[in-house]
Amino acid sequence: MNPAVEVPDLAPALPEIVLAVGALFLLMVGAFRGNGATGFISGLAVVLLAAAGVLIAMMPPGTATTFGGSFVVDDYARFFKVLALIGSATAIILSSEFMGEPERRRFEYPVLIVLATTGMLMLISAADLIALYLGFELMSLSLYVVAAIDRDRVRSTEAGLKYFVLGALSSGMLLYGASLIYGATGTVSFAGIAAAASEGGLPLTFGLVFLFAGLCFKVSAVPFHMWTPDVYEGAPTPVTAFFAAAPKVAAIAVFVRVSVTAFPTIVPQWQQIVVFVAIASMALGSFAAIGQHNIKRLMAYSSIGHMGFALIGLAAGTTEGVQGVIVYMTIYLAMTLGTFACIIAMRRDDGPVEEIKDLAGLARSKPGMAFFLAMMLFSLAGIPPLAGFFAKFYVFLAAVNAGLYTLAVIGVLTSVVGAYYYLLIIKTMYFDEPAPALAPMRFELSAVLTVTGLFVLLFFVYPAPLVDAAAAAAKSLY
Repeated sequence: MNPAVEVPDLAPALPEIVLAVGALFLLMVGAFRGNGATGFISGLAVVLLAAAGVLIAMMPPGTATTFGGSFVVDDYARFFKVLALIGSATAIILSSEFMGEPERRRFEYPVLIVLATTGMLMLISAADLIALYLGFELMSLSLYVVAAIDRDRVRSTEAGLKYFVLGALSSGMLLYGASLIYGATGTVSFAGIAAAASEGGLPLTFGLVFLFAGLCFKVSAVPFHMWTPDVYEGAPTPVTAFFAAAPKVAAIAVFVRVSVTAFPTIVPQWQQIVVFVAIASMALGSFAAIGQHNIKRLMAYSSIGHMGFALIGLAAGTTEGVQGVIVYMTIYLAMTLGTFACIIAMRRDDGPVEEIKDLAGLARSKPGMAFFLAMMLFSLAGIPPLAGFFAKFYVFLAAVNAGLYTLAVIGVLTSVVGAYYYLLIIKTMYFDEPAPALAPMRFELSAVLTVTGLFVLLFFVYPAPLVDAAAAAAKSLY
């Protein structure tokens, strides 16, 4: 008699299964109805992402695992999954005008975003090195295609190619690191690695360095940031908005999970790497953005800097530090989506414009848009009482309590430098001679800007729900 085959409990992975099956269904709809159905498929994709969010919210509290312990769902995973779904759904909504242009209709676009999001959710729940790699590849392969989706534009195809070549290199480094770690510990599960890692050894240290190199590429942290400015500038603006939001959230989530759950016994070793990467990212993000004229390129350097600030929380290596990272990424997501809603709205009759000088005099022609964009930029700079100030406050506080005083001081100083280029944009909008007026802002862009703008403006009134949820999520990791 054959022994009974044990069927894994699929309930913890239900949101991922729904997204994967839904993406295949959307692909079939597109294959039969063609590019004319792009709007319909985009709408269904948003509904699908919302349904996945509802499934995550309905999951019972506590920790559940499946697939032999390689897939874990805890409060930490649930929190970050909801953030990733919000980022992806909002990115599709922001893309509606871009995808509505007859020559740019590609029904594959929303399908690829759904597939990338499936990879992100898989990544956030990964509890071993194989699940981690599968999640990364599903996310990355979709992103490479999305970067080059506007295939009639040289800049878009160039962005896709650069991202693909450098992304393949980072995947190789990640795999090499994973193989060294497996060789040193004899297991791929994070719990098994944690048990074996206390003995240390050269192969494990090398494996850790290569694994972190792969992870740094995904969050575009220095020195693996080189793809970010070119890809942000070259990809269509709604695609750039997507890149800056959801994938960053998923990559930071897995970076923290790997560090905290697989290497808790060798914190001083990986702490050195994270401290260096955080300082380098903050410094480059602050100084390199000063000379930029293209606003998407400036946002790329801004994003590199913000990943450095988020990594301060991880460098602390404490529950409080992880809580700071969670609060930071939530507020970062809102600020980024709001800012990109304004950047997507930067268009005239002859098409989109991307230069900072095109915002000149915006306060006179569009006072509402100028006000909300100014609030987003003040918040990105970390000026109180806006949400961005609290984001930085929580990570700096964690660093100080962990004794990382130098890191916290460098963080504050680079924040001050970074404020210069945000204030420069505000000065352009409010004090420069007006440029030709921009086209009216579409409803969906106004809606995203209003919601994110009010969140950033009013966060200080009642921050408790987010801070408490972040604390609960951080505790579930330890």
